[in-house]
Amino acid sequence: MDEFPWLMHTAIDTTDCRGLAEFYRDLLGLQYRPGDEPPVDGLDDADWLVLVDSEGRRKLAFQQVDRLEPTTWPEHDVPMQMHLDFSVSSAYELARQRDRALALGARILLDRTDEEDEALYVLADPSGHPFCLLVR
Repeated sequence: MDEFPWLMHTAIDTTDCRGLAEFYRDLLGLQYRPGDEPPVDGLDDADWLVLVDSEGRRKLAFQQVDRLEPTTWPEHDVPMQMHLDFSVSSAYELARQRDRALALGARILLDRTDEEDEALYVLADPSGHPFCLLVR
């Protein structure tokens, strides 16, 4: 039997490691890997953080970088390079999750909710990485 690599997590570069981890932790209901929780003394120099689901499976990691050039999507001067897709159960949930993302610091790049075949939003997280919210 062949053994294949398995996806540990997706790592995202950011100039604000804790801030972006907090955005996705709140948006997706994830938790920190043991040892990655915010420090109680408020001094945070984290340069690598991992978020896990309720069963401890790695989902996302965040890597501190000195410089990050946000995508110019839908223009192609600076390409997207990667993006995340998140699906929800209904149009109601789509609007609710859009509002949650905006409250957490996202911004809307594209509103395609008027398309019956695939209603979706393309948003940018606080570091400028695009992600999609769509009805499954």
